[in-house]
Amino acid sequence: MCTAATYHTKDHYFGRNLDLDFSYGEEAVIIPHNFPFYFREIGLLNNHYAIMGIAHVADVPTDYLHQDQPKDFPLLYDAINEKGLGIAGLLFGDNAVYNTPVEGKDNIAQFEFLPWLLGRCASVEEAKNLLANINLTNANYSDQFPIADLHWIITDTTGACIIVEAVAEGLKIYDNPTGILTNNPQFPEQLFALNNYRAVSAATPANAFAPSLDLKEYSRGMGGIGLPGDLSSQSRFVRAVFTKFNSKSADDELSSANQFFHILHSVEQQNGCCALGHDKYEYTIYTSCYNLEQGIFYHNTYGNHQLSAISFAKANLDSLNLMRFPVITNEQVFYQN
Repeated sequence: MCTAATYHTKDHYFGRNLDLDFSYGEEAVIIPHNFPFYFREIGLLNNHYAIMGIAHVADVPTDYLHQDQPKDFPLLYDAINEKGLGIAGLLFGDNAVYNTPVEGKDNIAQFEFLPWLLGRCASVEEAKNLLANINLTNANYSDQFPIADLHWIITDTTGACIIVEAVAEGLKIYDNPTGILTNNPQFPEQLFALNNYRAVSAATPANAFAPSLDLKEYSRGMGGIGLPGDLSSQSRFVRAVFTKFNSKSADDELSSANQFFHILHSVEQQNGCCALGHDKYEYTIYTSCYNLEQGIFYHNTYGNHQLSAISFAKANLDSLNLMRFPVITNEQVFYQN
């Protein structure tokens, strides 16, 4: 399960928690303009916007390896492009429905969705136009990496934010006024549930329960009583929305990025608290944060709280080669004596 968020100070920020019970061996990657993507149904895209994000870099299955294609394919989890468009895919179990190829449509496999949009679109509006003719197909990447049930959050430097869900009724696109997404249920139901918490506040509440009784304000933070604290996707959605909409920070880069991580850490999962059986536990493997205007990508991991960063500005975006950076999983400690 996962949580994704947007945040706006002077610049726009976007990122997510990846919550799973195991890691695929994620890497930070920069995909330059001329790195060739070979799409299963629509062929080669060998010139596109540069892309930066988190991916598992997998061997291309032999049956789909073409002469002009590298042997490695970055299976992107979340990423931005050089124009400031950002996308993250979140688990959407038992809801996602993908199709067989349809003539006359842009037939895009689920695992191709991020590079297809990020490679070609500079904004949410451009993405909406491209989505009008998409057919998300049910092709597996390989036997080792079968298709995943996902839905997606998409945002840009204007602050626009949409949710894309491929369900039995077809492809649904929703405007997202919260800038938050978790997993189940479908997005309209996630959004409607916020009505149940309209009385929750960052401020100390008045005594509306029984005004004639002398009810004490015995603690700070009592306005948040009723805010859900469990790890379910619906509760994480509510808590992340509350935290984001009440967040305060300076608008400089480090203050903004720091606050963004605090928003997502408010819904992180600690190892051992979400039992899946057979001694498996879901936990927050990494947290990502992108500055959409500046093209900077920060991330940390469950075992390493120190931020790491890569930047478009320090990369050769006209290269042919995928740039790969290890995700640091061991704690980095600053010793002061």
